[in-house]
Amino acid sequence: MREAPRLVVGGAPTAAPPRAALVAGTALTARRSGQARLAEVRAVAETAPNWDDEAGGDANADDPAIWVNSRVAAKSVVLGTLKNGGLSVFDLGGKELQHVATAPDGRFNNVDLVTGVAIGGKRRDLAVVSDRGLDKLRVYAVDQRGSDAKDKVLTDVTSPTAPLVFSKDEAEVEEQRTAYGVAAVNLGGQAFVAVSRRSETRIGLFRLVADRGGKISYRAVKQLDLPSTFRLSNGSTWSPCEDPGDRPQVEGMVFDQTTATLYAAQEDIGIWRVPFAGRPTLLEKTREFGQPGAYDEETEECAPTGPVSKDGGKHLSADAEGLTIAYRGAAKTLYASSQGDSTFANYRISAKGLEYRNGFQVVDGPAADGVQHSDGAAVTTKPLGPLFPHGLLAVHDGDNTPGDGDREGTNFKLVRLEQLP
Repeated sequence: MREAPRLVVGGAPTAAPPRAALVAGTALTARRSGQARLAEVRAVAETAPNWDDEAGGDANADDPAIWVNSRVAAKSVVLGTLKNGGLSVFDLGGKELQHVATAPDGRFNNVDLVTGVAIGGKRRDLAVVSDRGLDKLRVYAVDQRGSDAKDKVLTDVTSPTAPLVFSKDEAEVEEQRTAYGVAAVNLGGQAFVAVSRRSETRIGLFRLVADRGGKISYRAVKQLDLPSTFRLSNGSTWSPCEDPGDRPQVEGMVFDQTTATLYAAQEDIGIWRVPFAGRPTLLEKTREFGQPGAYDEETEECAPTGPVSKDGGKHLSADAEGLTIAYRGAAKTLYASSQGDSTFANYRISAKGLEYRNGFQVVDGPAADGVQHSDGAAVTTKPLGPLFPHGLLAVHDGDNTPGDGDREGTNFKLVRLEQLP
């Protein structure tokens, strides 16, 4: 049996592609090695490349979020974290409108949005960012004009007295077991945020609150530790190979906005369903689940030391990463990034768990290159004007092309939702 979880209280707009391109974008093609056939889709817009070096401002794209303008849908915006490079705001054509720099030593890892929450006597839409470098949450108010606000879409409303998320003191922050993944939900007008801890299995739940000056801080509600060791069907126990001293961490997370249930991707393990009250359930495993491995000090990487296990899953290759949910009437679809093989899996959410439907790849097209090693993802089914008339999927591209010599580029790709299977 598994170890029981412990609960501790406390660019310019791109023209729409021709119909032929959209039809080709949904053509089914055979996967290598006899794997299931996956749909191929193509982005219709992308953001500018980011370069993770001094000349590029140490910008490394990671996680997107979509803010929907309820007044003029075509004026909606996409947010994207750039780690040491801060946070950017883009219009629906991928053009950068605003850039938010980190504080010294800051590193913006993930971002999520919570809308219509009442805090400090105001009703607001807020973007919440995990600052992995400083072990803080940064909070930004979203201007209701959306892209018409240009370089003033986001306003920093973080309290200057906001506490450390996980660390006891600044010395512990230096160890960088800090705020990592983030997901937000509106519960009765109040904003709650789930935050995972880097290099640990811990997820903390926090409530956003106003300080005396009307700025936004947060208070811990509870913490939960997911397992790091698992019982296999052959009676043995297994833990995934990690860097020395690390435990299998969570990054990609999303709340089901209709039930306040959290879905969390433990990178080497799979996807968990985590209710506010009750026991977390592992719903989907990575293909590598149960496979033995060892850390190689020369390469500083983990490598398999034995065959795959029959206990492994079929649809996700570690790392399991970005999670996002599309709502269509009563139907709910969870999209998951399978970073290890640069694909995405599509699941129907039901009371019983997750039902795998199909998968897809984002491949090269006339408007943008394909997606590799994707991390974060965000989706909306709301019509967003002529470029995204049926909704939008925004995904991180961990290997944007063309590159620039030895420089490795990253960015975000924007995909029409009707292309997805």
